[in-house]
Amino acid sequence: MRTIAFFNDKGGVGKTSLVFHLAWMYAELGVSVLAADLDPQANLSSMFLNDERMEELWSDDSHRKTIYGAVKPLWAGTGDVEGCYVESISDHLGLVVGDLALAATEEDLSSQWAVCLDRNERAFRVISAFWRVLEGAAEQSQAEIVLIDVGPNLGAINRAALIAAQNVVVPLAPDLFSLQGLKNFGPTLRDWRVGWSDRKSRCPLPNLSIPEGAIRPAGYVVLQHAMRLDRPVQAYEKWIARIPELYREVVLDQHGTADLIGDSDPHRLAMLKHYRSLMPMAQEARKPMFFLKPADGAIGGHAQAVQACFADFRELARRVAASCDVSLPA
Repeated sequence: MRTIAFFNDKGGVGKTSLVFHLAWMYAELGVSVLAADLDPQANLSSMFLNDERMEELWSDDSHRKTIYGAVKPLWAGTGDVEGCYVESISDHLGLVVGDLALAATEEDLSSQWAVCLDRNERAFRVISAFWRVLEGAAEQSQAEIVLIDVGPNLGAINRAALIAAQNVVVPLAPDLFSLQGLKNFGPTLRDWRVGWSDRKSRCPLPNLSIPEGAIRPAGYVVLQHAMRLDRPVQAYEKWIARIPELYREVVLDQHGTADLIGDSDPHRLAMLKHYRSLMPMAQEARKPMFFLKPADGAIGGHAQAVQACFADFRELARRVAASCDVSLPA
């Protein structure tokens, strides 16, 4: 099992859409994939499932079929994490359903992080809860890849989610705010990695499965815009040009490296186009943009855009897999 998180603490950069489309693409390539919604806003789940199905999953007071239901016994003091329900989306694609109730775990995840230094058993159970749930869900669904979606913040829930990730991909928009988020995220990521390395050696439970906490940067994806705030894409070229050096400095902690721009940066996994009206069609059809059909409204120029979108995401899926040491079918 390979766990890959997609994270930028700046919201609105297309992170959830990226996870959604890559999950579908890996399934299309014949890889068993699990999409894990660890964002308390559950946006990823709402992309996969309609309101009626979400209401069914949330109507049970015990939340048995969501991520919160799997960890609830630990927080309620009635036991440890339980086996997590996996919603079947397609033959090769499953979903760990998100839940707004997950926000209730934030405070305890924050306090137990410090208590791990005291070799406290419950503290290690709490901090490793997401990892153990995903580990069990991946085994249950025989998933080779787990794609983790998280919210746009640097809180305790995201720390526990990122620690459960072996790799992290950073989605970026070509603007000032996204790059500022990168400046915030990079040093925090290193702090979490070092902090968990110090803690995990103190775990008093030899048989407890705890994450490695490597959180290895796998690269970044730039989500491009043809027009934004009535300004042409050229207005964002200066931000795109700044990304390679900034990524090296704040995420990889590398300084004084040679200048790289555009396609010459090996850490840039893709620059995705603005697909204009394909996304609204895809949201209406509740399917990825590259699966849109004429019946969904993808005709004429849209049909060509669908084909281009498929090629773009197939290449991105291959580059992410290569960066994360995942073997894909030939």
